[in-house]
Amino acid sequence: MTVSIVRRLATASLAAAVLFCSARPASAEGFISPFIGYNFGGDSGCPEISNCEDKTRNLGIAFGSIGRVVGGEFEFSFIDNFFGEVPGQSSHVLTFMGNFMLAPRLGAVQPYGLVGLGLIKSHAEVTLGGLLETDNNHFGWDIGGGIIGYLGDHVGLRGDIRYFHAFEDLEVLGIPLGDTKLDFGRISGGVVFKF
Repeated sequence: MTVSIVRRLATASLAAAVLFCSARPASAEGFISPFIGYNFGGDSGCPEISNCEDKTRNLGIAFGSIGRVVGGEFEFSFIDNFFGEVPGQSSHVLTFMGNFMLAPRLGAVQPYGLVGLGLIKSHAEVTLGGLLETDNNHFGWDIGGGIIGYLGDHVGLRGDIRYFHAFEDLEVLGIPLGDTKLDFGRISGGVVFKF
């Protein structure tokens, strides 16, 4: 790992930890939320949220704490075939974000908005003998929102939509591609387990 990557990871981890720790009031409860979704728009292989035949599955997990008004979470996701399914090519994107949540509890539902910082790592490879392979580790941000519907004290269902954007341009073989900051949207659903 280069010093630049280590510095970015350390900065993202520190920002996420500060967000997570500052958002834990005395009445907050911990949660873990596995989810599944798909990406759309921006650089993903699916240009629109609807009418897309080339949806790329997004799997992930979020964990954190949430109270009656605010919360914080760490979120990790993996996206396979991010740039679409193309013969002779493979790609994936990993995200690790720390988010601050504004989440007023309204009875059995809890709508929320969130914003955060973290790491967006992309990998693309032309599979003909590994002729061309590129990795990008970028500091980025996300913003979005959703709703949690509670089925009881400790279980709920979650729907979510987010937008991710990298701060730096993509590179191929160390050469920056001008004005190509990785960005995409994601729609997902999952289960919330509170403890």
